[in-house]
Amino acid sequence: MSENPRVAAVQMATGPNITANLIEVERLIRDAAEASARLVVLPENFAFMGKRDQDQLAIAEEDGDGQLQSFLSVMAARYGTWLVGGTIPLKASTPSRVRAVSLVINERGDRVARYDKMHLFDVSLPADNERYEESAVIEPGDDIVVVDSPVGRLGVMVCYDLRFPEMARQMQDSGLEILAVPSAFTAITGKAHWETLVRARAIENLAYVIAAAQGGYHLSGRETHGHSMIVDPWGAVLAQVPRGAGCICTPIDRTFQSSVRRTFPTLQHRRLKCR
Repeated sequence: MSENPRVAAVQMATGPNITANLIEVERLIRDAAEASARLVVLPENFAFMGKRDQDQLAIAEEDGDGQLQSFLSVMAARYGTWLVGGTIPLKASTPSRVRAVSLVINERGDRVARYDKMHLFDVSLPADNERYEESAVIEPGDDIVVVDSPVGRLGVMVCYDLRFPEMARQMQDSGLEILAVPSAFTAITGKAHWETLVRARAIENLAYVIAAAQGGYHLSGRETHGHSMIVDPWGAVLAQVPRGAGCICTPIDRTFQSSVRRTFPTLQHRRLKCR
C-alpha cells in the first residue's frame, strides 16, 4: 500500500433524470481518476433524486442486477479506482420500501461490500416548514461495514448515520482507518452541524473522513448543503467543495495517521466499549 494514496469526494446536485445524472457522475469520476485517486466516494442518491421519496420504488433494483449497479462496476473498472457508490435503491423485503445501499467496488469492477443505511432521517424542522420521514420508504440495515482497501481499513456511513458516534466506535473495533460518508444533508441542518459532525468523527477516531455530499437546489424543491470535505485524523479540513458540482482529491498521509495514533493514543485509553 502506498504511504500517501490519493482519495476523492464527488459533489452534485442530483435531479430525477438518471441518464443526465450518470453522465455528470462519470465526468466527475474521470476528474478524480485523472488526479490519481485510488478511492472515489460518491454522494447519497447520486443517480436519482425524485420529487418524492416514493419515486425510488419505481427504480429499485434487485441485488446484483440493474443499471445502477452495472454503472458502478463499469466506472470503477474503466477508471481503475475503488468506488464507494453513494447510495442506490435496492429492493427490500416489502414492496412498499427500498434499501438505501452503498456499494464498495474495487478497481476491477468487483463488489467488495454492501452497506445498507442504518439510521433513517425522520425529523421535523417546524420553523422552516420541513418534514422528512425516510422510514416511510426506506427499510433500515443492521450491520456495519469495514473492509480492507488500497487506502486502509475503510468504513462506510450514510448521511444521518454521522450523528451516531457509537457506530464509528464499533467500526473502530474492526480497525477503522478511513471513513466514507456519502450524504445529502439539508441546507438547514448542514449549516448548523455538517462540518462539526464530520470533523468530530475524524478527531475522536483518529481517522480520515471522506464526506461526499449533495450540494445545491433540486427539482423537488429541496436544498442541500454541499461542502463536501476530506478531513484528516487531527480534524484539519484538507479540501472542500462549497456548492454545486465538483470533485476534490487529496493525498492521505498514512505515516502521519500512524504517528498521531502512537503519540496521542486516545483509542487505547477508552474505558467503555460499544456492544
